[in-house]
Amino acid sequence: MIRLTIDYREVQARPGQTIMEAALAAGIEVPHLCHDPRLSPVGACRLCQVHVGGIDRAPVLACITQASEGMTVITESPELAARRKAILELLLSEHRVACTTCDADGGCVLQDLAYRYGADEWLYGAYQHGEPVALNYTSENRGIEYDAEKCVRCGRCVRFCDEVQMASAITFDGRGIAMKVNTAHGRPLHQSDCELCGGCIRVCPTGAMRERAAMGLGRAKDLAAVRTTCTYCGVGCQMDLQVNRRLNRIVRVTSAPGLPVNDGHLCVKGHFGFEFVNSPERLTDPLIREGDGFRTASWDEAIGLVGSRLRQIRDRGGPEALAFMSSCRCTNEENYLMQKLARAAASTNNVDQCATTCHAPTVAGLAAAFGSGAMTNSTREIRDCRVMFVIGCNATEAHPIVGLEMKRALRSGATLIVCDPRRTWLADHAHIFIQHRPGSDNMLINAMMSHIVGQGLYDRKFVAERCEDFDAFREGLGGYTVEKAARYCGVEPGLIRQAAELYARGAPSGIFYTLGITEHSCGTDNVKNLANLAMLCGQIGKPSSGINPLRGQNNVQGGCDMGAMPHRLPGYQDWKDPVSREKFQKAWGVKLPENSGGRVTHFIERAGNGEVKALYVMGEDPVMSEPNQTKVIAHLRKLDFLVCQEIFMSETARLAHVILPGACFAEKDGTFTCSERRVQRIRRAVAPPGRARPDWEILCSVSTAMGYPMNYPGPAEVFAELASLMPSYAGMNYARLEGDGLQWPCPTAEHPGTRFLHEGKFTRGKGLFHSIAFQPQKEEPDAEYPLILSTGRTLYHYNVGTMTRRMAVATQKQPRNFVEIHEDAAARYGIRDGQEVVVRSRRGRTTARAAVGRKVRPDTIWMPFHFVEESANALTIDAFDPVTATAEYKCCAARIEPSGPPEAASRQQPSR
Repeated sequence: MIRLTIDYREVQARPGQTIMEAALAAGIEVPHLCHDPRLSPVGACRLCQVHVGGIDRAPVLACITQASEGMTVITESPELAARRKAILELLLSEHRVACTTCDADGGCVLQDLAYRYGADEWLYGAYQHGEPVALNYTSENRGIEYDAEKCVRCGRCVRFCDEVQMASAITFDGRGIAMKVNTAHGRPLHQSDCELCGGCIRVCPTGAMRERAAMGLGRAKDLAAVRTTCTYCGVGCQMDLQVNRRLNRIVRVTSAPGLPVNDGHLCVKGHFGFEFVNSPERLTDPLIREGDGFRTASWDEAIGLVGSRLRQIRDRGGPEALAFMSSCRCTNEENYLMQKLARAAASTNNVDQCATTCHAPTVAGLAAAFGSGAMTNSTREIRDCRVMFVIGCNATEAHPIVGLEMKRALRSGATLIVCDPRRTWLADHAHIFIQHRPGSDNMLINAMMSHIVGQGLYDRKFVAERCEDFDAFREGLGGYTVEKAARYCGVEPGLIRQAAELYARGAPSGIFYTLGITEHSCGTDNVKNLANLAMLCGQIGKPSSGINPLRGQNNVQGGCDMGAMPHRLPGYQDWKDPVSREKFQKAWGVKLPENSGGRVTHFIERAGNGEVKALYVMGEDPVMSEPNQTKVIAHLRKLDFLVCQEIFMSETARLAHVILPGACFAEKDGTFTCSERRVQRIRRAVAPPGRARPDWEILCSVSTAMGYPMNYPGPAEVFAELASLMPSYAGMNYARLEGDGLQWPCPTAEHPGTRFLHEGKFTRGKGLFHSIAFQPQKEEPDAEYPLILSTGRTLYHYNVGTMTRRMAVATQKQPRNFVEIHEDAAARYGIRDGQEVVVRSRRGRTTARAAVGRKVRPDTIWMPFHFVEESANALTIDAFDPVTATAEYKCCAARIEPSGPPEAASRQQPSR
């Protein structure tokens, strides 16, 4: 460390740090407008001038001057104050000073510095712009408002878009006083390369960049900031909900640099995706079915009906007649209570959540190999990864903040290998891109490992000391040559060899995957094989090196942790283990059920054959999320009793007998656990609408009505109970979770949490190799259905679209469903870009707009699953992984045909 003195205080700095960075790290403020710790310094605003060596020395810029050993720095002096005042007065002469009506009032850096240095806003006469600056690029979009007359040309927004987001959607246009931020040719933002992440707003030091929808709803000084965790994907971004208490309304969202997971970054959903909270379509009262419709009911009537009907069905048909679907949209506390309701009040292990739909193969596969089914590293470690092996993962759209970390690693010289049937942003920037056939992942991975073993590139020491069953595994690789895999996968054999060698030699290498690996009928095998690859090369159990499943929903990690699944109690404890059973039976005061239980897919099948009579669904929409939608609806209609606990009238809720209105993430307290195993708080920012209640309160009331009283003062007490029963959470409580949260395992009150897993030893002792035989997809294309259909998520929407379809920015950018088709296939079927098409499978049909290009292979089409009215899951196949019952959403046979003329005026952005 370098030692220097700043304002008569000795501070330390790392070699290469600037004076500004050293000062800010020591808590010493240096005035600035253009500096942001996440951006390269440019010295544009000139306000950070400091003296080095004494106040008689000429000032230097702190943001671009490196700290050196023994340096003496003075940040305030009469000369510096005079210089800063003069600069601010020049800026104010070009600035429309409208603080009294500006939304940034109270949060404007220019305003604060002008006050601090007594700058005269009228020194150079009236405001110099003769007429308002005409701008087109923000006038049409629904997200961002740019006021050039409040812009100080600091360049933060432009640099953020270039350096961090790597979208390069905006730039400076013009010279002198006419200079402004603009898009290429002044195109509207929603038709440009802008991803609408809101980063330009978050870095703006004045009110020049603002949220259009927030204008006039509250000045910065009028709003209360409530720190919480994002409710969308599993990255776990921290953010502040800026609330107008008088209106009981979230006005905007901010996030500060330095936060542990996201460093102040948000994606379009994190920044703009809170509009659903204030939606007039929210459920506000309990509803009971009456004929073909619903009538409003009191809470007492609704809870009484639910409790009595569930009791009756349990008593007549046995506990197997009841099933409970928990929600990874909800908190840890609520998932814990839902599985406790199922096991203690209903006496059944028929409890599950959406991990079955997405990442259950991760839990099963990694637990079998390592003993723990979770992301092994932390998100921040990605930036130090030297080789990133990304397979079945579109991080820049599905997990955009993880995508930013990957972009940061790329900028620092990391090597990127992408294996994906679809060309994504990461694929376009990869050093090696393998566009393999959908469903051929294990053929590809086996060939890579066969090449690594054959070339002697595997880590013999790691394999010998930390793993077992290697010989059987190595023997199983014998038939998987690179040439064989290349033929089946449809790729060049040289790419497979290069990818294998780069990964094996990486120092360090990391594996990243999502649903492109898990949502297959062989999903668990896919995950086990990636674990094989990591162990084979010794690329696990150290910083920035491991295997990292990126969880799809905000709390899918927590839902699994809480035991909201049939075969595991909270903390992944085996329900068959006598010691674990005794511990929970003593804590809950009941005998635990002994039935094997079932998963969501089993519930639907058993509803169809009459085994399951009642289903209680909290915060999920199986009609939209499960495959073969027509069959799902038909089976759910056969239930004697369906309860839906929801915030909107979902497609599943339309079939319900009772609907209970819940509170969303912004209306209650609790915790989420993100992909990197970090447990973080959410906090109530606004009151729920109407008579809606927090889900934990509803669950307690239902349990009590079923004859098993559950009474807690609040979520903190629920958390205390679950932590007392779960060794990995044992050292956590709400007080310790304040601030940055904690990463499990955290076994004691003194433990700091665990940044990465399996250092020195795997959870199960030694890592277990599995010999994985390749299995093709269940439904191959044929003459009638010649294409492979795959489905997925886009940047602008989320899951079944309940929340983002009520988000103006998203609906403008992506208003309806589309299907990507290769230009060669489109020509073969007579389809043009923008044309209305019909997509068919053996299970159903749907419509969409054709997006013709080169993103997918000629034998493949790709659709998002966000759109109720054009549902992709009307097409998907109900073929399942034999271990986890996860459906094969990524592969089924389909065909496509034109249905109408091309829509030339369509400006929808399919995805990046």
